[in-house]
Amino acid sequence: MAVVIDTLKARPRHPEKQARPDSPLLRKPEWLRVRAPGSPGYNSTREIVKGHGLVTVCEEAACPNIGECWSKSHATMMIMGETCTRACAFCNVATGKPDALDPTEPARVADAVLKMGLKHVVITSVDRDDLADGGAAHFAAVVRAIRQVSPGTTVEILTPDFLRKPVADVFGLMDARPDVFNHNLETVPRLYLSIRPGARYYNSLRLLERVKERDPVQFTKSGIMVGLGEAKEEVMQVMDDMRSAGVDFITIGQYLQPTRKHAPIDRFVHPDEFRAYEEIARAKGFLMVASSPLTRSSHHAGEDFARLQAARREREAAA
Repeated sequence: MAVVIDTLKARPRHPEKQARPDSPLLRKPEWLRVRAPGSPGYNSTREIVKGHGLVTVCEEAACPNIGECWSKSHATMMIMGETCTRACAFCNVATGKPDALDPTEPARVADAVLKMGLKHVVITSVDRDDLADGGAAHFAAVVRAIRQVSPGTTVEILTPDFLRKPVADVFGLMDARPDVFNHNLETVPRLYLSIRPGARYYNSLRLLERVKERDPVQFTKSGIMVGLGEAKEEVMQVMDDMRSAGVDFITIGQYLQPTRKHAPIDRFVHPDEFRAYEEIARAKGFLMVASSPLTRSSHHAGEDFARLQAARREREAAA
């Protein structure tokens, strides 16, 4: 029988969210039940991650897919520390004053990628509003370090929004040639003030657009959560906005509430609705769509990247 992983117990309550009222907890439906981690592969991945002193979004975000992914030696590295300068209402990552960047981190990440034998790796980070470039140069250093020791590994980056940071720094990150440039819009514009108050919807959209304008062949990717109170029409508008910005790949997943102090779940979206969103997104022209209750940005990222490449070749052949 499947065991439900209780993400509400994954880490202590966040001090910066203590002023918020407790939100009611909704019982998870059957389609959101996953097995507890603990396979030999999971333990091996955990040892490599800990042995290299790395942080993963799998742990920090209390991802429900950690058991499946780590059992396959798939882990999403979270660089630039484990403390974020933002306090998004949906996020399980701690907020506060981050430590200085560790210049040894790129080499440690690259060595872990090599030891895990990863064919595809996702690199993400906390927001670093304290840095002049938002951490863009550090991101680029990590990508280059991976390229040096494991040239056969494809690299996907899931970046912050680089709000109010020089565009030249973002372009410098692109010069490291990531295979996928991912930045999540997270939710619909109407909910930004309550869910993502430190960000700006159109800044995030413009970031994705600028990446595609500078390099039209660069794969771009973005995702949203549903179940926060958005309307179907709003989700469809976000799809249109992404397509206008040239986004190739959209991910849509169920929001899961990390603690009672985080944004409440409005509802659990049924798998049939996720399938409907997938059909709509494909009709709007996305090369790749991942839409399911357990979809996350890096879940099955390697397999999805191969499908993304195949879809582009198919579309180009038909043109």
